[in-house]
Amino acid sequence: MNKDNCFQLGYIAKVHGLHGEVGVVLDVDYPEEYEDLKSVFLEQKSRLVPYFLEHFVVSHSNKVLAKFEDCDTVEDAEKLVGSAMYLPLSQLAKLNEDQYYYHELIGFEVLDEKLGKIGEVKVIYDLETQDLLGVDHQGKEVLIPIQDQILLKVDKAAKKVYCRLPDGLLDIYLED
Repeated sequence: MNKDNCFQLGYIAKVHGLHGEVGVVLDVDYPEEYEDLKSVFLEQKSRLVPYFLEHFVVSHSNKVLAKFEDCDTVEDAEKLVGSAMYLPLSQLAKLNEDQYYYHELIGFEVLDEKLGKIGEVKVIYDLETQDLLGVDHQGKEVLIPIQDQILLKVDKAAKKVYCRLPDGLLDIYLED
């Protein structure tokens, strides 16, 4: 399995207890949808390695208590701390027609209601404080906040993102 066929579910944040359990932070909107997981992929030395779960208990605010098979000591668990956790794209929950996953927007054309064509989405920045679209505009990267008042509509069939950019946003990137 490679990263191109997966999405990052979260990461292992810390060791929990003395019997190989770990605390996981999920980066998803509905963590309860993942309570019945039987396995995940962990990034180990830039490779995705399958790990089977004994339990995966969602608690509060995207925190999970997880126990992997054959991970029975604090030392075993410590080796996993910091590892990114992945699932195959096929395990993403199905969305309504008007909903989308951020990774689906890569390659979409961005159109502003006043300025017209802005460019193509090249990357999604998933930051703690805010998520951003990285858009190629006249050879420069423009960062557009992913917010409801800015991204007005996504047409998945036409591969277009319709937006209302804040006044002056493009100017910041076009200055020398």
